[in-house]
Amino acid sequence: MNNAFQELMQIRDRSEDPNAVITGNDPVFSTRFKVAEMAASILAANGVAVSDIWQMKTGRRQQVSVDVRHAAAAVSSSNYLEFQQPDGTYHAMEDSPAAKAAYGTIIPYPTKDGRLFMPHFGIKHLKETVLGILDCDFDTQSICKAVAKWDAEELDQTIAAANACGGIVRTRDEWMAHPHGKAMAAQAVVEIEKIGESDPEPFPQAGPPLAGVRVLDLTRILAGPVAARTLGEYGADVLMVAARHTPQIKKFVIDLSHGKRSCFLDIGNKEEAAQLKQLVREGDVFSQGYRPGVLEARGFGPEELAAHRPGLIYTSINCYGSGGPLSDRGGWEQIAQTITGLSHENADFPELLPVYICDYSTGYLGAYGTLLALARRAEEGGSYHVKVSLCQSAMLLQRQGRIDYPRDGMGLDATEISPLQMQSETSYGSLRHLGPVIGYSETQPNWGGPSCALGGHKAEWLAA
Repeated sequence: MNNAFQELMQIRDRSEDPNAVITGNDPVFSTRFKVAEMAASILAANGVAVSDIWQMKTGRRQQVSVDVRHAAAAVSSSNYLEFQQPDGTYHAMEDSPAAKAAYGTIIPYPTKDGRLFMPHFGIKHLKETVLGILDCDFDTQSICKAVAKWDAEELDQTIAAANACGGIVRTRDEWMAHPHGKAMAAQAVVEIEKIGESDPEPFPQAGPPLAGVRVLDLTRILAGPVAARTLGEYGADVLMVAARHTPQIKKFVIDLSHGKRSCFLDIGNKEEAAQLKQLVREGDVFSQGYRPGVLEARGFGPEELAAHRPGLIYTSINCYGSGGPLSDRGGWEQIAQTITGLSHENADFPELLPVYICDYSTGYLGAYGTLLALARRAEEGGSYHVKVSLCQSAMLLQRQGRIDYPRDGMGLDATEISPLQMQSETSYGSLRHLGPVIGYSETQPNWGGPSCALGGHKAEWLAA
């Protein structure tokens, strides 16, 4: 077993599970980081947590198996989302021209003091805010000239104060010496904090591992939806909640909504916030992707909801984590890679990794922590706050060592991906998409329904 799996088993606070088997090795993608092996370790840890729950329900453990190359596909699943064409063939979804333009501008730019800074333009309102600060047009040449007028720290602070996103390119050593890097290094990659008392809630004996578990998913783009989709694989009733005006990226919505239902509720509306509170009272998991403090200010913080619904599992998924001077900032995959040193080390000139490894791994880590908390609640009772972040995932990857890799011919080809795909009939048409990739000796994860349209369901739980 590799280092990441051992670290995650320590969080489980039990010995390494001999029934978890990981096969294969990196490199899979064109990077010196052990992306696929870490992904396999996280998936295997999820498998062990599911096996723990299965043992509680049936008295039997399961054999868990994960192939490293299959895990690599799991942390790039949106690349394998295909839509049926009029001629019956399936083709991958193309990014919109606006999305391609945004991705092309999210690169490091030189600052006046000789550093590199990466502004983020991935969502419309963030793009407009950053362009307003820089006072430039939306093209790389104009952005480059504008960034060059700023010192890196000054620009970083100004963008953060405007609740927009960006980050200074740092080496790993610089990050570990930074006050926030030091704070994160003192925390576990998955934090599980008991925040309230309640009676034990055993799992029902019948049905899949998470039968009867109700999950509210207040997340989007990309880590949070991965976490909730994973819980849905094991039988949880997952209800996505978002306001109608919430910005989304269609490709990720489609790929990460399998096994979920979706409703519109705006917590800024008093009546709809009351509806959400009622859903919380009847639910088991509240998974959210807001920066720290945002939901607390609206009456949906972990302690308040745990008092409202004793036994609640409150899962927080964000970029910077829960402690340290940067924790109130918003962030994305590209920012986490930039500030922690991943992109600096990935190439001669700072370059993002070829997959969204921080997002996907954080999502699966969020699911892992939630599974552990549900198991603890079943045995001991209690409400728990599970905390994961993109930066912690980046730091976990850095701890896995480095490898040599060929510069060409890397990745997964169609002959590998096709057996892992499944077909679904959805409101978006007929899709081919990646299915669950963890193998179990008794049960096989699956989703209770196809990817759903946003807002296509009522704000209510399925009948018990």
